[in-house]
Amino acid sequence: MEPDNFHFGGGVADTRLLPLVAVLMLLTIGLILGLRRKYMIIPFLLCAFLIPMQETVVLGGVHFFVLRIVLLFAWLRLLATRLSSSKSLFSGRLGKFDAIFTFWALYHVFATFIIFKFQSGAMVNQFGFLLDAFGSYFLLRYLIRDAEDIVRVVKVLVVVAAMAGLSMVTEKVHNLNLFGCVGANFVPQVRDGAIRAQGPFAHPILAGAFGATLLPLFFVLYRVWKQKALALVGFVASSAMTITAASSTPLTSYVAGVVTLCMFPMRNHMRKLRWAIVILLVSLHLAMKAPVWFLIARVDLTGASSGYHRAMLVDTCIRHFSEWWLVGTDTNGTWGNDMYDLSNQFVAEAVSGGLATFVAFVAMVSICFSKLGIARKRSGANRNREWLLWALGATMMANVVAFWGISYFDHVQVEWFALLAMILAATSVIPALTEKQVITASVDQTALGAEDAPDLAWVVNRELEHSGRIELQNRN
Repeated sequence: MEPDNFHFGGGVADTRLLPLVAVLMLLTIGLILGLRRKYMIIPFLLCAFLIPMQETVVLGGVHFFVLRIVLLFAWLRLLATRLSSSKSLFSGRLGKFDAIFTFWALYHVFATFIIFKFQSGAMVNQFGFLLDAFGSYFLLRYLIRDAEDIVRVVKVLVVVAAMAGLSMVTEKVHNLNLFGCVGANFVPQVRDGAIRAQGPFAHPILAGAFGATLLPLFFVLYRVWKQKALALVGFVASSAMTITAASSTPLTSYVAGVVTLCMFPMRNHMRKLRWAIVILLVSLHLAMKAPVWFLIARVDLTGASSGYHRAMLVDTCIRHFSEWWLVGTDTNGTWGNDMYDLSNQFVAEAVSGGLATFVAFVAMVSICFSKLGIARKRSGANRNREWLLWALGATMMANVVAFWGISYFDHVQVEWFALLAMILAATSVIPALTEKQVITASVDQTALGAEDAPDLAWVVNRELEHSGRIELQNRN
């Protein structure tokens, strides 16, 4: 049966905030309030990823994790910015994707309220969920606007991965987690004699998945922005985190990211490849004795994986469709042995919010791939822009593979929201044009690099000619 504290995520009963963590939190808040907009993201991401979720302030039964406290002050900064200016915070950059994200989060809350009959614990938990989801996602949408912001985020992630990777290697060698000094568990987990390092994260699989899914982004530093030394640090850190987590999920995610990057030469034949994969899976489903999703049970790259549990989780979720399709369910713990352990993001979406949140989540993933594909096709001869978009797609693919082995439940969610924000920023470089506008193609060379300017101007020109609505007046 599902433990009681799994209903609403558990949590400590009293405030737990180490003096060092309190100092780091106050420093982060000070920097967020004082820095210019484009630099705010640096202290936010460092705090979000490097301070463990165990550090929390409990007020009236409500858990204010360090990340939530930082988010509140960040939004106070944004509110002050909005009140002091007549301009919109997002300058019209919000669209259909943001509406789907909003629906996903709100329906998740509504479904939880219904399932748990408006219990106070459920309501408090879901208000915290909204603060985490809306607060992080829309803050990152505000902070990540262009390629300059994207490369800044990736550089910060290199620093985070380097620090977490160093700690995880130390855990593996010396059985000691260096992040214990800021609230993490000093002694790492051990399974079947293998130490499973986790650094500042809540679980080794989350730590490994975080490192594995970052590899394609670090490749962008090497290939597009020519930051080879920094990229090398990122490659080593990503590989170290993936290996020391001692789990198949990060390893398969790592391989997925690498394989997707290597498929760049096939970028113009992806439709054929997708259909080939669909036909292959359908054929296997018809030929296999078990359903095709039991292929998950055969994935064991460490010799101690629980792939069978993941396969059974998917299988029981499908067979109990009638129990969860409307607003999710709280009876998944009765489906079988350890079925309360939702170590699959897609199953977690179904169980926590029903078909609506599941479809909304899949739609967000699908829209991201679609936007990246369309933007890449419109890139023309701009190889650097193609690589940027392809690497973001490879990062998305690595996350999708990771979703089959874990559901994101700690600050790894911030990485997911940051990826969504980066994809939306990268695919929105060409502005929306009105009927009355006559555009001169000009490029922010700081954001995209001087060599990209002629190509992006060509893209804008082609977009305008294709629409047939306005003419582009070129200036030499």
